[in-house]
Amino acid sequence: MSLAIIEILEKKGALNDLDLLKELNSNFGEVSFRELNSSLMKMEIGGVVWVSRLTKGKRHVELTGKSQ
Repeated sequence: MSLAIIEILEKKGALNDLDLLKELNSNFGEVSFRELNSSLMKMEIGGVVWVSRLTKGKRHVELTGKSQ
């Protein structure tokens, strides 16, 4: 799933987590919010994406410039 997230962020640029989830669901089938969070956490630890809090319950996701 991490490659799919990278593809979407490269095409669309930075997104909030809900928009990213909608894109994943429309392009790759049913993805749960829990699966998205798990992938984003692994990718953030790996230095691939940067996730920051916008408001309560909303996060901003962007590529750091480094790919796997």
